[in-house]
Amino acid sequence: MFASVGSLIWNDEFNADGLPDSSKWHYEKGYVRNGEAQRYQEGNSENSRVKNGYLIIESHYQPSKKPQSVWQYLFDEQPKDSYTSASLTTEHIPGFGNGRIDVRAKLPQGRGVWPAVWLLGSNIQEVGWPMSGEIDIVEYVGFDSNKVHSAIHTDARNHKKGNALNASLIVDKLSDEFHIYSVERTSERVDFYVDNILHFSYHKEDNSVSSWPFDEPMYLIINLAIGGGWGGKKGIDNTIFPQQFLIDYVRVYK
Repeated sequence: MFASVGSLIWNDEFNADGLPDSSKWHYEKGYVRNGEAQRYQEGNSENSRVKNGYLIIESHYQPSKKPQSVWQYLFDEQPKDSYTSASLTTEHIPGFGNGRIDVRAKLPQGRGVWPAVWLLGSNIQEVGWPMSGEIDIVEYVGFDSNKVHSAIHTDARNHKKGNALNASLIVDKLSDEFHIYSVERTSERVDFYVDNILHFSYHKEDNSVSSWPFDEPMYLIINLAIGGGWGGKKGIDNTIFPQQFLIDYVRVYK
C-alpha cells in the first residue's frame, strides 16, 4: 500500500487533442545522451501528440539513402539510418518535492526501444550530474521484454561507478496493457511501485549531498529513446517501427 499523501498538486490527464500542453511540457532536442540513435524532435506531432485521452510518444525509422554518385560515396559523410522520437520534460516549471508521482502507461516493444519515466534534480545546471541526483521511476529495454527497472543515481552511487542501486520486476503484458508506475519520496527514503505493489526502496545512507541529493526539487522527464548504451545493447530491430509509448495520465501529490 501507499503511504499517506496529501493533495494533488500537478497533473495532466491528456484530455485535449493536439500537441502536449506547452505550459506543462517542454522538449529535449537533438541527440542528447547515452549514445542513443534517435534525434528528439520539438513540437512535431508525428513524434508527440495528445489524442483520445493519451499522450503518444512515437518513434520512427528512416533508412539511409544510398550515395547517388561515386564522388558522394568517397567524399561525403556516409549516410546513416535515421530515428526520430520525443522527450518531454517539466524542467521549465518549479520542481517537485517530497510526495508521490503516478504515471499510467503502456510501453512500446521490440529490440532497441528504451522508454523511461524519470526525475533529475532541478539544480543540475548548477551542480551537474550525478550530484543533482536521478530517480528512474521506470525504465524498459525492448530486448528484455517482460521486465521493468527502477534505480537511483547519486554522486556516491551511480552507473559510471558501477554501484548504482536498482531493482527489476517481471510484469506480464507490459506492451499490451497499461500499468501504473509510481515513486514516493520522503526525507528518509525513496519507494518504487508498480500497480501499487512496492518492489524497491532506497533508504538514506547518510546526510551528505553526495549520498542524498533528494531533498532538492526535481523535474520529470518522459522519453522514448532508441538504441544507446543500454537500449541498443543487442542492436535495433528496424522492422518494429513505428513504436508508441502511451501515457494515460501523470499525477503528482504532495
